[in-house]
Amino acid sequence: MKNAIIVHGKPSKDEYYDANVPSCSNFHWFPWLQKQLLVHDIWAATPEVPDAWQPKYAIWKKEFERYDLTPETILVGHSCGAGFIVRWLSEHKDIRVGKVILVAPSLGVGWDETGFFDFEIDRDLAIRTQGVMIFGSNNDKPSLIETASKLRSTINNAKYREFEGYGHFTLGSMKSDKFPELLDELLAE
Repeated sequence: MKNAIIVHGKPSKDEYYDANVPSCSNFHWFPWLQKQLLVHDIWAATPEVPDAWQPKYAIWKKEFERYDLTPETILVGHSCGAGFIVRWLSEHKDIRVGKVILVAPSLGVGWDETGFFDFEIDRDLAIRTQGVMIFGSNNDKPSLIETASKLRSTINNAKYREFEGYGHFTLGSMKSDKFPELLDELLAE
């Protein structure tokens, strides 16, 4: 059975504790994407990582590994969640998964003081997937544009798609809670 795991990013502490802001896994385009995948008979999970504003790799790993990972599992990560997926796949060379989409990936440049991203990127991780696609925007933060570039040049056979004016692919920068281009990429054969 095809399934998908959608991994959110790292919010600010203020955003995390703001009762008027949806939880990380229920914000931006995540609920919309989850529903769209479900109506296409792809069971989709959006794990909620506790204390996501101060990422600890062991906690993210525990939450992520609660789900079945098969050669048909689609992985979507946003920001820190995308970087987490790269680390997890780099450290689990025996695992095969389906498509991997890294949206505005972050490797913690400028904020990772906990060692969340202390790892070596597996240059060949795409071989164990049905394809790695990186989504970037021409107006994201410079450190995130740099991260996307680093992943493109490091991961063999990774593909890249640049968007005009999507910022960090958040509700605020996209002005929408829908992301049809991502869904189209996930459903393409």
